[in-house]
Amino acid sequence: MGNRLSDHHHWLFPCLPSFQPLHIVILGLDCAGKTTVLYRLRFNEFVNTVPTKGFNTEKIKVSLRGSQRTVSFHFWDVGGQEKLRPLWRSYTRCADGIVFVVDSVDAERIEEAKIELHKITRLVDNQGVPVLVVANKQDLRNSLSLAEMESMLALGELSTATSWHLQPACAIIGEGLQEGVEKLHAMITKRSKMLRHQKKKKR
Repeated sequence: MGNRLSDHHHWLFPCLPSFQPLHIVILGLDCAGKTTVLYRLRFNEFVNTVPTKGFNTEKIKVSLRGSQRTVSFHFWDVGGQEKLRPLWRSYTRCADGIVFVVDSVDAERIEEAKIELHKITRLVDNQGVPVLVVANKQDLRNSLSLAEMESMLALGELSTATSWHLQPACAIIGEGLQEGVEKLHAMITKRSKMLRHQKKKKR
């Protein structure tokens, strides 16, 4: 999957200069598969996980297919239990991108996932931050289709400033994650160019 390098430094200051790794926060309801996504990217293998009580963090280098580039990401996987969700905003402050993992099989909780997704993207600090929505567990027979998930999550109603991509995936075998990360990187790059262009116009 391209995780060529990782180290375990826990950055104390999330707002760092652009030469630092991209700050990516992995969010979603409990049991959606967030930590499975993180460790599949980190180790390129399935790792049995337990519910995250706080956060997991990994610094991962991903090789972009079709180019010689390798991009450094600093992923923060934050617990999704209801009592932990108020903490999400402190992790997304200064985030370059958000990965929002949704369980494609758990149709009963899609509405709850939608509410949390819209809530986090509407925060002032997160205006315009690109969002990769990972439709996890797409390998299972009773999973919702992408069209159903796009509609039920009301992705079309996200702020016009928020670029998003809905990626079908199976975190256990890693299917779809490389493509998703590449899409997220492309959205981050596009936004960063736009922000630089806006700064130049203001001068």
